[in-house]
Amino acid sequence: MLKSVIFNYHGLDEDEQKILKETAEQINGTEELHWVNQFILEDDLSAFDRARGFFNTIIGEFSKEQRLEIIRQIWDANRSKGYVSEIEATSLLKIAKDWGIQSDFIAYVRSIRNNT
Repeated sequence: MLKSVIFNYHGLDEDEQKILKETAEQINGTEELHWVNQFILEDDLSAFDRARGFFNTIIGEFSKEQRLEIIRQIWDANRSKGYVSEIEATSLLKIAKDWGIQSDFIAYVRSIRNNT
């Protein structure tokens, strides 16, 4: 859900659609992707904030490592299309801060940058 909402923040391009479709197929989540698309269509301007609120209510059930892995996967998916927009990076930083993993996420991004 979060990956889709972040990709949709600036409008969904072909690469992002492909990434979302592949992810849905990998996790047998085609129905869930359809649900997320409907969630976004309800009000695309508030979709990120609504998703953020939703995740903030359930994220306490996840370990720090699991929260970081979710953010890493979304970051890596963004990078796989060749770029990460400023709004996508800012969105992920907001989520990481909400989830109490901001410094770990920043360290991950820096380590990738230093390795490329």
